[in-house]
Amino acid sequence: MIRLRAMLSTTAVRLSALYLGLFALCAVALVFYVTAISEGMQRDRTQSAIGNELRIVANAYRGGGVAGLVRVIERRSRQPGANLYAIASPTGDLIAGNIASLQPGVLDSEGWTAIPFRYQRIGETSNENHRALAQVVFLPNGMRLMVGRDLGEREQVRGLVRQALVMALAIMFVGALGIWFFVGRRALKRIDHMSEASKKILAGDLSQRLPVNGSGDEFDRLSLSLNTMLGRIERLNEGLRQVSDNIAHDLKTPLTRLRNRAEAALSDDSGPAAQHEALEQMIADSDQLIRTFNALLMISRVEAGSSTAQMSEVDLSGLVQDATELYEPVAEEGGVKLTAQIAPGLKTLGNRELLAQALSNLIDNAIKYVGDAPVPEITITLSRSGEGVRLAVTDNGPGVPANRREDVVQRFVRLDESRSKPGTGLGLSLVQAVAALHGGQLLLDDAQSGSTDNPGLAAIMALPGGK
Repeated sequence: MIRLRAMLSTTAVRLSALYLGLFALCAVALVFYVTAISEGMQRDRTQSAIGNELRIVANAYRGGGVAGLVRVIERRSRQPGANLYAIASPTGDLIAGNIASLQPGVLDSEGWTAIPFRYQRIGETSNENHRALAQVVFLPNGMRLMVGRDLGEREQVRGLVRQALVMALAIMFVGALGIWFFVGRRALKRIDHMSEASKKILAGDLSQRLPVNGSGDEFDRLSLSLNTMLGRIERLNEGLRQVSDNIAHDLKTPLTRLRNRAEAALSDDSGPAAQHEALEQMIADSDQLIRTFNALLMISRVEAGSSTAQMSEVDLSGLVQDATELYEPVAEEGGVKLTAQIAPGLKTLGNRELLAQALSNLIDNAIKYVGDAPVPEITITLSRSGEGVRLAVTDNGPGVPANRREDVVQRFVRLDESRSKPGTGLGLSLVQAVAALHGGQLLLDDAQSGSTDNPGLAAIMALPGGK
């Protein structure tokens, strides 16, 4: 009983019940409609047959008068399945025909009878009254002629049609009720499975997913959407945990160094010059910490889908050209050859400031790590790729091992374990967040697949657009 109540409270069962009720109403309306149509067709056929018969007896009256009319009616009334015939005096007394008695008032008016009337045939021993439809004609001598047709056949056909429709309706109702019960049980079972998975998720197990049976129905679509959301929440929680661990690990050293310098400056009696130098180093360390937190804040905002500026059409060709000209002196100072291959007129819908920051991070990383190559070279390439654009920064440095490429895009992850090179380990994380915000992705690959010593790195931003 409890399970039945639970099943009746589900939306699927309520909708099924509503559809079943609407179906029943439509089916009942169909029964009456088909019955009315069949009755109308039978009535038309009856009136047509009576009209044809009336023309035949009228011709007999015109050819032989009343005597000829009586002879024809007596002959035709004895035939199997004969129509109804009656000749009455002006006072309404039956003179000839195959009718023993009529419902009073039938012969009082000329034309079609308004409603079916009762009658009894000659020779019938039972008191059963039949119903008929007839047409009455007043003859010139005042006598009255009636030609009609029994409605028993029509009523029998109507009864058969109604019985067949009612039986079909009953079968469909039972089938619909069975389907309704099956759908309700199936929906309740799936909801129970989803509830069990939800309880585990609420208990803290974010690895749980709502069941999907592959039918593609609304439950599957809902489960897929919620599973996607759960996957994103799980990744965000994992990222938050990793960021917390990395912040504790990577910021502990500079904060400790900052404190030690402040303590050393307080205890140093070398004079104002030494204290001034210590303060400058502390400011430099503080600036580095601020840059780290600014980068973290920007990554968080980008991953959340927000930015300081709205999306607009960005001239990628012009943006890459400006970045190349900006970094050429920096690369030249570090002994790095920086070249660019830019396809003209490429545009995309995006945020110019974020795209410029992502490109700057890629170039800065390349300049920082390509210095180990014998002849350091960096190439910036902007080209069309299918329906999008491909922005690549390649170098001939040591590259990134294939098994570490998923790691280096994580926050605070650096291949330079000794931290001998400047940086925070947030550059590629920001690039990946910017690419995802613009509907693209960041791809890392070897720049020179044939080289083992210095395969280089190809950092590729695949973006939509390119018009």
